[in-house]
Amino acid sequence: MDPSKKPSGPAFLLAQVGAHAASKFSERIAVIGLTPPDAGILRLLAANQGMSQQDLSARLGIHPSRLVAILDALENRGLLERKPNAEDRRQYALHLTARGRDAFTEIGRIAQQHQQALCSSLTHDEREKLTELLQKIADEQDLTSDVHPGYRHLRPKQRANG
Repeated sequence: MDPSKKPSGPAFLLAQVGAHAASKFSERIAVIGLTPPDAGILRLLAANQGMSQQDLSARLGIHPSRLVAILDALENRGLLERKPNAEDRRQYALHLTARGRDAFTEIGRIAQQHQQALCSSLTHDEREKLTELLQKIADEQDLTSDVHPGYRHLRPKQRANG
């Protein structure tokens, strides 16, 4: 670092690194035809097979009609299926298909490569300390564990004819 330059504050650096990391992850995941929201949904469903659309919408903080559009696209690609919910016939239970589980495995591989590339300048101990400090900030800011706050900004796609 140039000693004549004063370092930016932590909030700016978090935003800068976060935007860069999100952009790079988006590029990496696009190789398998997915978007970051797709990847996050597959990850949550892998951990919560049978979750309802309503529960998923609430967990993500995403507009329900936008979620339906994303789920329709994932279902059309054969990555998930909707099954009647045994406990409430008005709801659907969401399940990954075999193809969806394969995609989830590939997402994990890509995420590991992404993390390695992003943190390559840090030692193991520095990575652990950074994770600890970032988790402390996330907890204080009351961020939902393992859910990217970007879902809250997804809106229903506008129809071409109006």
